[in-house]
Amino acid sequence: MKLDDAATRLEALGNPTRLKIYRALVRAGTVGMPVGRLQEKLKVAPSTLSHHIKSLVSVGLIRQVRESTTLVCHAEYDAMHALVDFLVAECCADEAGCKDAKTAA
Repeated sequence: MKLDDAATRLEALGNPTRLKIYRALVRAGTVGMPVGRLQEKLKVAPSTLSHHIKSLVSVGLIRQVRESTTLVCHAEYDAMHALVDFLVAECCADEAGCKDAKTAA
């Protein structure tokens, strides 16, 4: 992952409401969560929720799928894993003898 891509995704997650949305979708698993259920669960106004979902979709952290008349949001787990891997890729790389550096390599 490129530094700019990681920064953009982290910036999107830096908003408390977007982080709550993202965590709820990660918890929901692969089945995702309908937008209406997400709105009920998080007690977020529909227009606010829409704005934050759009931000998360634009950076590739979530996707939306229309299932009949319902819009369902899904966490993009590959993007999540790539971001986490990017963050820990060089853990303790400059510290001689660091246990984490050996397992990260």
